[in-house]
Amino acid sequence: MPVPKRRVGKSRRDRRRANFNLSGPALATCSNCKAVIAPHRVCGSCGYYNGRFVVQVKNN
Repeated sequence: MPVPKRRVGKSRRDRRRANFNLSGPALATCSNCKAVIAPHRVCGSCGYYNGRFVVQVKNN
C-alpha cells in the first residue's frame, strides 16, 4: 500500500486546498411569475415550465 515518503508542509497543503470549495445551489427564475426555482423544474408557485402551463397548483 502506498504511503507518503515525506510530510506535506502547511503551505503546500493549503495551496492544494485553495480551489477545493463549495458552490451555492443553482437557481433560476420563473419566466411567468418571477419566483426563484431550481433550473429545469416546474415552478411550484404557478405550475409553468418553459413558458407553458404544465401542472395545476394547489392553493393552500
